[in-house]
Amino acid sequence: MSKNQDFIIKVLQVVSWIIFIGLCIESGALIFNFTYSIYKPIAAHNIYKGLDLAVLQQNHFAHFIALMSFIAVIATLKAYLFYLVVKIFTRLNFVKPFSADIAKLIEKISKEAFSIAIVGVIAHQYAKWLVQEGYEISSAGTYWSDTDAFLMMAAILYVIAHVFKKGIELQSENDLTV
Repeated sequence: MSKNQDFIIKVLQVVSWIIFIGLCIESGALIFNFTYSIYKPIAAHNIYKGLDLAVLQQNHFAHFIALMSFIAVIATLKAYLFYLVVKIFTRLNFVKPFSADIAKLIEKISKEAFSIAIVGVIAHQYAKWLVQEGYEISSAGTYWSDTDAFLMMAAILYVIAHVFKKGIELQSENDLTV
């Protein structure tokens, strides 16, 4: 592998770590502030990055719990997805890139991306219903606005996982013939 390719892989690894750490912080902050706002309702005015669900919390506590649960689950799933991405970089071997371990990780990432998309769609529909009921929750939509991208990513990674499985078969056949 050339120095340029090695540099790009190292940059991608560092970027993956930065994104993973950022998503962990976001997920932790959302969960902490959500829990704190249950005991101190004044905290619902600014849960995280200007998310104001105080009216929803005061008028219908169960809807507040449900909406915040969707937001926390989506944030946690995104952090876990990038944990798996970081894990790929630690296990990737460019001498024999087609390994069962990497194929399983790619398939797991595909499933996580799909689950993020599904939870995002459900959360979006639930929020849409809440808006129809008269609640102002427009700022909450930023947490599931990228569900289409995660659905597409899940499909692409699913195909890549199957290509990796075929690569493993070919690599093992090649090892047997040598």
